[in-house]
Amino acid sequence: MLLHIIARGKIARSPEADLVARYEKRLTWPVKITELPETGGRTADPLTPCKTVLLDERGKDLSSEQLAEILERWRDDGMRECRFVLGAADGHAPEERREADLLLAFGKATWPHLLARAMLAEQLYRATTIIAGHPYHRSG
Repeated sequence: MLLHIIARGKIARSPEADLVARYEKRLTWPVKITELPETGGRTADPLTPCKTVLLDERGKDLSSEQLAEILERWRDDGMRECRFVLGAADGHAPEERREADLLLAFGKATWPHLLARAMLAEQLYRATTIIAGHPYHRSG
């Protein structure tokens, strides 16, 4: 299953960009990162079937294990692509939230956009290592 991170804004050269690149290289699942301008822009049509996850402050605060379970189930159900969408500064439109398969939050705190992207990349890496039984994740 392709893990597709779609983010508004350019990450440019930064410590956060280095973190994203580090986890992108470590992921054994196929991964794609698409950057869109703050407004407008389009992505290619998704591989189907596809699931869409919006990073949203009103989303579910899942443990790493719970996220791994969801990704494993979607993969096993034949999903070809899972899109993780980080919105612009004003977040996602109500229609986008209604159409998403999952709203995901990283706790109740508000995170800088670039740091949220790095955190997402790390959580995707962590989830795939949990699924693979790799010792990277230590629970408890």
